[in-house]
Amino acid sequence: MADNPCDGIRGSAREYCERGQEGGQPPNVSDGGGLTDGASEHVKDLAETLLKTLTDLLAPNRAWAPKAADNWLYSQFMWLGQHLAIAVFVCVVVVCALTAWQGAPRLKQLGASTGWTLAAVAGMAAVPGAVMLLNSAVSQAFKTAFNSNELTLLGTISDDLEHATDAGNPLASLLIIAVLVVTLALAVLVFLTRQLGILAFVLMAPLVLASLARGGDTSAIRMWANRLLGLMFAPFALLAISPLVGTAKAATGAGSLAMDAVLLVAVDVLMLRLIFHGVPYIGPRVAGAVRTAVERRTTDPLARNLVRAGVPDYYERETTPRGPRMVDTPRRALTQDRGVLLAAFGVTQDRRPGRLTTASAVKQVRTDAARTAQIVQARRQARAAAQPPAPATRARPASPSPRTSAPRPPAPPGPRPPAPPAPPPSGA
Repeated sequence: MADNPCDGIRGSAREYCERGQEGGQPPNVSDGGGLTDGASEHVKDLAETLLKTLTDLLAPNRAWAPKAADNWLYSQFMWLGQHLAIAVFVCVVVVCALTAWQGAPRLKQLGASTGWTLAAVAGMAAVPGAVMLLNSAVSQAFKTAFNSNELTLLGTISDDLEHATDAGNPLASLLIIAVLVVTLALAVLVFLTRQLGILAFVLMAPLVLASLARGGDTSAIRMWANRLLGLMFAPFALLAISPLVGTAKAATGAGSLAMDAVLLVAVDVLMLRLIFHGVPYIGPRVAGAVRTAVERRTTDPLARNLVRAGVPDYYERETTPRGPRMVDTPRRALTQDRGVLLAAFGVTQDRRPGRLTTASAVKQVRTDAARTAQIVQARRQARAAAQPPAPATRARPASPSPRTSAPRPPAPPGPRPPAPPAPPPSGA
């Protein structure tokens, strides 16, 4: 049986289509119905369709990842990971055998390597299924969270299409449609980045787990899990915009489609930043902006102390950390992640000395100027107190006047004059 050609049409236009298929007359449009209401319904239906597609892209029910270990693509990486883990374990056994004279330390390393190798080989097959289940759980939780509260962004847009102050304005409707189309393109980019990233991290799992065979080095595991979870939970950036949605709705009274469009674009940009740079790089910046705004708008010492205690000063670092409250720059974060897996297998890398960025160094010097001056003054006082007193010196005789001549030292004895020649003998 052929499909009904009117199935893809909604609103009043569907009634026109069905009447035309049946050979009847179109409905009467003199009572305010017909094309005008049909066009309005089409705009709303298009917006609802875009919102539904946007939700499906941001929180898909399926991930581009193998469901089980018998997948051909994953099995190749699993074979490589297992053989690499066994090779590393054999190298550890050989090293322990050659240096068995060291006793307990080598035996302890051998036992740790044996246990972690078994755990790595056993855990390789569990990664695809765990990732699939976690991705499905995150998607369901995302959709449930957005359907349970009307103050979420997508729910607010659906409600504003009916009850907003500019809901009947064709320009506002066209604006929200245009922004939804642009946001849909960004959502496609987010979808591809997340799904391809999840697939890449799943395929890297055997190589990362094989690094445990060296004796339990979990630095690569932590980096791998952190990035994978960041990709999965990126759609929850929409929940971070929920307070702004409520504030905008309270400010405009009944909501505004234009404000919804601005927030929607901001959400997609935030998700891309979360995927590529992670939360630690964004969190301190946002917190610092909030602290600056509070300090500029209030002079209450209690409020200032509270916001300073909750949002301490953060500094960006270009290389290794120098102290607490340091935040990696994106270039530094990529440099760190690049060599984590090689370092887990024992490939050492040269580390540059730690230093701050120029802006962070200037900020730190200005912030610690008073403290630095106090420390310098205290050090000077401590040096002065610890320095021993100078010994008493004897009075020196006054130097002779330039008019009086100084006594000359005695001349050194010269050579004696030669003795006179002896007289000649008599009778010569």
